Amino acid sequence: METSTRTLNKSFLERIDWRLITIILILFGTSCLIINSAMSGGQYETNFLLKQILYYVLGFLLAIGLMFISPKTLRKYVWIIYIIGNLSLVGLLILPESSFTPIINGAKSWYRLGPISVQPSEFMKIILIMALANVIYQHNRFTYNKSLTRDLNLLMKIGLTSLIPMALILFQNDLGTTLVLIAIILGIVIVSGVTWRILAPVFVGLFAIGSSLILLMIFKPSIIEKVSGIKTYQLGRINSWLDPYAYSSGDGYHLTESLKAIGSGQIFGKGLNNGEVYIPENHTDFIFSVIGEEFGFLGTMVVLIIFLALFIHLIRLATITSHPFNVVFIIGYISYVLFHVVQNIGMTIQLLPITGIPLPFISYGGSALWSLMAGVGILLSIFYHEKDKYTVSQENIESE
Repeated sequence: METSTRTLNKSFLERIDWRLITIILILFGTSCLIINSAMSGGQYETNFLLKQILYYVLGFLLAIGLMFISPKTLRKYVWIIYIIGNLSLVGLLILPESSFTPIINGAKSWYRLGPISVQPSEFMKIILIMALANVIYQHNRFTYNKSLTRDLNLLMKIGLTSLIPMALILFQNDLGTTLVLIAIILGIVIVSGVTWRILAPVFVGLFAIGSSLILLMIFKPSIIEKVSGIKTYQLGRINSWLDPYAYSSGDGYHLTESLKAIGSGQIFGKGLNNGEVYIPENHTDFIFSVIGEEFGFLGTMVVLIIFLALFIHLIRLATITSHPFNVVFIIGYISYVLFHVVQNIGMTIQLLPITGIPLPFISYGGSALWSLMAGVGILLSIFYHEKDKYTVSQENIESE
């Protein structure tokens, strides 16, 4: 008896990650349903539903295009993409205010191309994930004997790669995006291979610093004002988060209305298009409040289950992919989306302070959605270009 093997090629359709596409399509349908309902209040004249459909169509085209570009090719050009991304952020700082670089909501963070506004900081999230994945892959690729020195060198590389875009985005006064980048970095560092002898004290130190700052903001805001120059009134979001009803006519207005909307939805909700609580910008950052009011606790749980299905699928993809770059990218993308979900939902129910972070794939928006869909395209590419051959054993019984 002898065993021979034959190699079979996957078909084109088998190389497509249909599960990921299905989850994104479900999120697309959910987004359209809720945005359409949010518009029923009549607070806006713009048809955000049609624009969101257009954004999704363009996003899917972007994802499909990226699917056919192999991760190897992306690694080859990642530093060119990284430089272009940073230059786009520099342009916003040095170019004067104009119709091309307008100030929107008090910040010059967009390039306006006719009817479309593009926010480079959103795309920088995906670019940074790619850059850090490449840094870690190249470092570990040539590391044969691990040591504390080499791990510290890797952390330094990660820090330097992250510092430039974070600084440029902070100069735009965009704290929300900066927090997302920090979440991405922390998630990636955990799987970078750096020993926990280094990571444990770093994480403990960061937690201690963060906790101290929050406690100072709450109990001794005057110290923060003296040290950093931040005025007490600029801590309004923190104060309104802790006691929103005391600031219900100002910084706490969105939160009190959000709590009222979600609470009034109870278990089953008021029904589609039956929202009664007025929340400004309820189609963007506060879209979860619409879900809670109209579909109740059960509706919010369905949304959370959809995101859970996405995360489980991506974790599974990380376990079957064969290349370290792909694994780090997937973990970075999970960190990106997970932070968005936790922060957005947390701020609508008073668990976290309010920031301008949308609910991924569901909130209205172009740049944020295109950034997410670019990540989806790279995930599809990882699945599509993964080793497409497998071996089948076949026993041949030969007569003597």
